[in-house]
Amino acid sequence: MAMAIKASLLLLVFLSSAIVSFSLYEDQVGLMDWHQRYIGKVKHAVFHTQKAGRKRVIVSTEENVVASLDLRHGEIYVITLSSQGSTLRAWNLPDGQMVWETSLHSAQISKSLLSVPINLKVDKDYPILAFGGGYLHAVSAIDGERVLQPPESSIIYVLGFLHSSEAVVYQIDSKTGEVVAEKSMVFPDGFSGAVSSVSSDKIVVLDSTRSILVTIGFLDGDISFQKTPVSDLVEDSGNAEILSPLLSNMVAVKVNRRTIFVRVGGEGKLEVVDSLSDETAMSVSLPVADDQVAFASAHHEGSKIQLMVKLVDDLETVLLRESIEMDQHRGRVDKVFINNYIKTDMSNGFRALIVMEDHSLLLLQQGAIVWSREEGLASVTDVTTAELPVEKDGVSVAKVEHTLVDWLKGHMLKLKGSLLLASPEDVAAIQEMRMKSSGRSKLTRDHNGFRKLFIALTRAGKLFALHTGDGRIVWSMLLNSPSKSEACERPSGISLYQWQVPHHHAMDENPSVLVVGRCGSDSSAPGVLSFVDVYTGKEISSSDIGHSVVRVMPLPFTDSTEQRLHLIADTEGHVHLYPKTSEALSIFQREFQNVYWYTVEGDDGIIRGHGMKSSCAGETADEYCFTTKELWTVVFPSESEKIISTLTRKPNEVVHTQAKVNTDQDLLYKYVSRNLLFVATVSPKGAGEIGSVTPEESALVVYLIDTITGRILHRLSHQGCQGPVHAVFSENWVVYHYFNLRAHKYEVTVVEIYDQSRAENKNVWKLVLGKHNLTAPISSYSRPEMFTKSQSYFFAQSVKTIAVTSTAKGITSKQLLIGTIGDQILALDKRFVDPRRTLNPSQAEKEEGIIPLTDSLPIIPQSYITHSLKVEGLRGIVTAPAKLESTTHVFAYGVDLFYTRLAPSKTYDSLADDFSYALLLITIVALVAAIYITWVISEKKELSEKWR
Repeated sequence: MAMAIKASLLLLVFLSSAIVSFSLYEDQVGLMDWHQRYIGKVKHAVFHTQKAGRKRVIVSTEENVVASLDLRHGEIYVITLSSQGSTLRAWNLPDGQMVWETSLHSAQISKSLLSVPINLKVDKDYPILAFGGGYLHAVSAIDGERVLQPPESSIIYVLGFLHSSEAVVYQIDSKTGEVVAEKSMVFPDGFSGAVSSVSSDKIVVLDSTRSILVTIGFLDGDISFQKTPVSDLVEDSGNAEILSPLLSNMVAVKVNRRTIFVRVGGEGKLEVVDSLSDETAMSVSLPVADDQVAFASAHHEGSKIQLMVKLVDDLETVLLRESIEMDQHRGRVDKVFINNYIKTDMSNGFRALIVMEDHSLLLLQQGAIVWSREEGLASVTDVTTAELPVEKDGVSVAKVEHTLVDWLKGHMLKLKGSLLLASPEDVAAIQEMRMKSSGRSKLTRDHNGFRKLFIALTRAGKLFALHTGDGRIVWSMLLNSPSKSEACERPSGISLYQWQVPHHHAMDENPSVLVVGRCGSDSSAPGVLSFVDVYTGKEISSSDIGHSVVRVMPLPFTDSTEQRLHLIADTEGHVHLYPKTSEALSIFQREFQNVYWYTVEGDDGIIRGHGMKSSCAGETADEYCFTTKELWTVVFPSESEKIISTLTRKPNEVVHTQAKVNTDQDLLYKYVSRNLLFVATVSPKGAGEIGSVTPEESALVVYLIDTITGRILHRLSHQGCQGPVHAVFSENWVVYHYFNLRAHKYEVTVVEIYDQSRAENKNVWKLVLGKHNLTAPISSYSRPEMFTKSQSYFFAQSVKTIAVTSTAKGITSKQLLIGTIGDQILALDKRFVDPRRTLNPSQAEKEEGIIPLTDSLPIIPQSYITHSLKVEGLRGIVTAPAKLESTTHVFAYGVDLFYTRLAPSKTYDSLADDFSYALLLITIVALVAAIYITWVISEKKELSEKWR
């Protein structure tokens, strides 16, 4: 018992010291980190501009965000994330507090619709109609529970489609929810595309060929069809598309790169009344007077946005026509929402909320952009890093001149801060002075590698270069080739790779990145490539490559200009070499037999290994095309295992040493291989949500597979466990997170792999003197002699993602960066997941830093690198080394963005930024003065002793 108490006290002492090491002073907040809040691409917007209270616009976005934006400057007042499910919520507008929440029953996946009365009052029993999962719900606006009867009519008409060819009309009693009547009618040509409701008893839809407009009437529950060929409305018509805006007795149709307005007559007769450009976006109709309804149209023309507001009933009457200057790198106008207000002269004024192709959000009013928000950064899909240019001699981006008075004043402030005598104003002045003097926002490299660019690619296909110093956007560019090419209008599956990273002899070249896109959602769709200069943000070149993109493989080879060689695999079993130059071809042919890769077919439970076979000379004239051969196959039994996660090491990870010295001076050699693949499988029944199966029905199995030979090197089974699995692979170890059904807790397991074939080299002096076989070549085809060490721990939180810190030389201790379900990032020392932890570590093990074993991993509040902030919708964490070995860059993205610098082992190789040189100088002067005074006193004393 006494030993247990002693061990507990030792652990508490260690944790308390860890807390101190992670502390942050008040005046240090924001010096090494920044946080940016976003909401995502806006889907719906409602203006709230009453005379009393703050003017704002309430928006919902594709990132499941509901937010309130100030109309004056676009700042976020209230933000909340909503789950993707059958849930209905009501929010209080002033503060965003949730008033009530209702879970709606769902039996199947279907489109969700919501109907809210225009004159909705919180204290009135107006009904809210919600459709989802195949069910129609009538919900009280007061508490979200009671089913009420609409004041106008007791009958609700519901129109739907079965099998895309049958229209069904239901008459539902709104008081009881019972189906009063049901009628259906088959349309042999079928339906497709969007539906436009033009009146209370008519809708317009396209047939399956998208060449005929079908007007469906359902007056009193009777269904009628009226067909109108699009060719009768527009000459040389092609496939048509119905646009979503709701216009009274009118439908907007996109055809022949034009948008036509078609009026629907009383008998369903269609008539074209106006035509606009193809890239024109339209708003829903808006009442502007007692008997007038208007709508807005906007399109991007050159460097301007053309905004126009017209009356629905009289398209010749233009209420507003404005031309606003705008950045060309935003693409076309995607959505427009309008709001009207009364000017001082009692005429109607309009403001427009514009959503652009790059997902940015702009507020237009009185011919100017009031504010703009780069909401594309809420949907980052891929991130890489790039160096800034080298500062030229005698040239500085930001020159700061300090007078002697300013220098002395600054150091006096630092001295007051060090002695804890600084006032709040002094603290603010110290922080501002540090930010200015640090030069962290300069657009050139620094010797510590703290200033970098994070290149982020968004779902909209836009590139952003973010400065690590303050998070500002250095440049941004909407890629022209994927978004504007006639052969590729809507790309998908876009990814980002480093293309050219100049070093030494190629320093006169600017670095560049490669963006790979696919022209469609299908894997067989042709791909597109775009090359972008990192320093300027300009597109160097682009091309439609003419073949599909299944996988992009950066190779560890570069040409004389430091361009990295890449292989792109297609669906035909071929691979294509890029860049297409004779030098790249020569380099690749020398390494032809040493190129291997693998593919994972998750749905089929198959992993295949591939190698190079020959050129495609007999099939195509492209000399940069090569055929492949299948080398091995691993098939998991579908009745017992389903692949849920795969992971490999970072290809550019630096490992400082392969040897690890134990406390007894014994050597363990890490099994370090870039060809290791981590695979996690789960029982098919356990592939659902957590808790959906019993412990006996689910098992989690992890594998370590050599991707050259397909050999399974290690297998570990966790009975009674299930996913999701989040893992990180570094050096010779892998850490993964999952759920234990038996313990009803989350668990984290670590597996370390060691090379047994070098067991004879256990003499430390051999390692020091270089008399070892660490440099001997290793082949994956020789059967490895290896052993593993593993340990499992409970973890108190669900996890979204896991990453690991990386440094320039790999010397600094590692930290796990755990993205929690609360959208925060926890830094956990790798020593906590050391498989060598024991209940009673020896004195030598304690000196090595091994922590006493506990069943759970600690969550120390001060270890959250996000402090009190949240990275809403956290999806990924990216780490990159600085030149300073102790420091690593951390960039987290989701709906929000967050950046910070970490020093897992503290900054042992540099002085802190806030180091007080003035205090050091004063101390040295004081010591010299004290030595001199002591010497004088000693001399006087010695002289007086001699006179005695």
